[in-house]
Parts: sequence; structure tokens; C-alpha cells
Amino acid sequence: MRNSRYPKRDPTKDYFPLPNEIFCLNLSYGEIAVYSYLLYRENRKTFKCYPSYKTIGKALKMSRNTVCKYVRQLEEKEFIATEPTAVHTSQGKKLNGNLLYTILPIEQAKEHFYKRQLANLDRVIAEDKQRKRIEKLGLKPNKQAV
Repeated sequence: MRNSRYPKRDPTKDYFPLPNEIFCLNLSYGEIAVYSYLLYRENRKTFKCYPSYKTIGKALKMSRNTVCKYVRQLEEKEFIATEPTAVHTSQGKKLNGNLLYTILPIEQAKEHFYKRQLANLDRVIAEDKQRKRIEKLGLKPNKQAV
């Protein structure tokens, strides 16, 4: 066997899958980075992991608060679910632990995204109908503060 510059890699150990859909679901770069890190850390059998905000932030060069923001956004968009955990000290004191992250099926996030898109479309159509009705009656539309 010849010497190779590149060592042989095992696809199941050295890589993790990243769904193609994440690039079509209007995620910010921070959400993609946090989601990718959680996929990297997940147990492939249970789809769970529990890195701290600090650990995620250190790996992604983000502050703890920024990581927290992106985790909340991923939860709202149904990419992940979180559960609080507890740690018991040797003195018997109960402390808060890291969050336990569960990576949800990508189909669930896609469905949630499309439902939000349809709701926004319904809202735009209703506003357009209202604007046309007001124009037809010859009334001035109310200016709302932005």
C-alpha cells in the first residue's frame, strides 16, 4: 500500500449528516451553526445531546447569550426540543444542569415552516382585500405607525 497524504476516513465516525433542507428554510447563519454543532454532538441512536451554552459558544466563537438566542429560535422553528436537567452535588444539593437537546425530524421543521408561510400569505391576502375595499369606498386608509 502506498503512503497517502490523506488518511482514510470512516464516514460513520468522522462525519455527521446535515440535511439539505436547512438551506431552504430561512435559517440565519447563527442558527445553522448552532444546529450543525448540535448534530455533530448528538448521539446517533437517541438523537440527544447536552452541551452547555458555554461549550457551544466556545466551539462557534459566540457569546453565551447569542447561543441562547439561536437555541430559542431553533426551538420556535421546531428543529430541536430542549429539556432542563438537574445535577446533584456530593452534599445532596440540587443544581441546574445543561439543557438536554433532542434533534427533531427535519420533516417536522419543514411542515412548521410551510404552515408559517401559508399563515403569512393569508394575512397578506386579507390586508390586500381590506385595502381594495377601502379604496372602492373612497375612504382614506388608516396610517399605522411602523
